Amino acid sequence: MCEILIRLFVGNNTNYKDTATRKKFGNLSGCVGIIMNALLCFIKIAAGIISGGISLIADGLNNLSDMGSSLVTIIGFKMAAKPADRDHPYGHGRIEYMSALIVTVFIFAVGIEMLKASIQELIWGKNAAEYSIFSIIVLVFSILIKLWLYLFNRKLSKRINSEVLYATAKDSLNDCVASSAILISFIIARFIQLPFNIDAVMALLVSLFIIWSGIGSAKETINDILGRPPEKETVKEICDIILSFEGFLGIHDLIVHSYGPGRHFASVHVEVPINSDIAACHEQIDICEKLVCERTGVELVIHMDPIDCDNKVVNETKLKIAEKIKSIDKRITLHDFRMTPAGKLRTNLIFDIVLPADIISNSDEIIKQTSFLAKEINPTYCCVITVDNDYGEN
Repeated sequence: MCEILIRLFVGNNTNYKDTATRKKFGNLSGCVGIIMNALLCFIKIAAGIISGGISLIADGLNNLSDMGSSLVTIIGFKMAAKPADRDHPYGHGRIEYMSALIVTVFIFAVGIEMLKASIQELIWGKNAAEYSIFSIIVLVFSILIKLWLYLFNRKLSKRINSEVLYATAKDSLNDCVASSAILISFIIARFIQLPFNIDAVMALLVSLFIIWSGIGSAKETINDILGRPPEKETVKEICDIILSFEGFLGIHDLIVHSYGPGRHFASVHVEVPINSDIAACHEQIDICEKLVCERTGVELVIHMDPIDCDNKVVNETKLKIAEKIKSIDKRITLHDFRMTPAGKLRTNLIFDIVLPADIISNSDEIIKQTSFLAKEINPTYCCVITVDNDYGEN
């Protein structure tokens, strides 16, 4: 069924980073969500009024909020597909993240309302609702529909790597759990006489589950908005492409910026021999940038760093310093290593070190340790160190 709908509404386009294609996926998810949730909202509220079940009515209102979430999904994908303009030169792709955040706000708000209603019902001390056969059929039907919507939206989210659709899928799973809990409460109340309102208790537990899920979804979305590290696969692919070029000896300071799904920009320093032909090297860099963009969709800018590969003393000293640094933390790396001419009292070692995010706050102490270890190699060594963050850490 999922594949049939995708072929009907999206077609055979497999360029899932294309904004027009992503917009079609968003429209498909939103339209299906509005239709299904409208149906479930109507029949659940009707069944809840007939049976007097607060949890069933609350579940129906949850479906009403899901209709709003689906509408937000459609609007979000439509706005994200807008081309770049003067005020937004990198496009509008981050609106997808904002849409996902709004969806999580809907989830959280529904959870709070359900929590309030269930607590009030427990305090009032009413008996559990007596569900009719119609109510049971509605619950079973709702569980099946929501389970299908979860699988449907999860498949769409994986297909185009969308946080919005993933949040929508999780919301559908929450609804499936909520309806299942209500059904369980009916079965328990049907066969066991309890001294409390099991319907209200189940509504309370479901509301807490929905709130917890909303918080988790919001955290993931906020990480995207603030800027999470690039995917390891993307970083590795970029590095492999660059190092496949003859004459490119090493890379460092790779920084990837995300302006929404399919909109990534990056910069990197590439080490080349100091005696390289500048024109030939520039041509290689142009070819490399285009190749990275074609294969990964990342628009790359390369900065050329000439290094002296033939100086034996510099190379040996660099290796010794690198070994010393590894004794502080195996993850620390160095680059752009240079030496001033050896002196009787002072020889400057100038280089950059890359620190993982969890230890960069201790950079001053690490610089002191590195300088001390360098003097163990040679008392005249004085380190001039620049600290870099590992932006590619994930």
